[in-house]
Amino acid sequence: MDMLIWIGAAVSLAGLAGIISCVIAVLRARRRKLDDAAMRESLRKVIPWNLAALLVSAFGLMMVVVGIILG
Repeated sequence: MDMLIWIGAAVSLAGLAGIISCVIAVLRARRRKLDDAAMRESLRKVIPWNLAALLVSAFGLMMVVVGIILG
């Protein structure tokens, strides 16, 4: 079960990297000082990636917990 813990940690870190990239994308959009409509469109593109990264991170954490419980 040690392998499940390490794989889960890697998956969780991949999700965290996705979340960080979403934060960077939003900060870049804010720095460009777009008007309201352009800012909404920019954020509308980031939201699905943010949710997917959150799901991947949560799935990785679940793998870690299952590995700890079974190990």
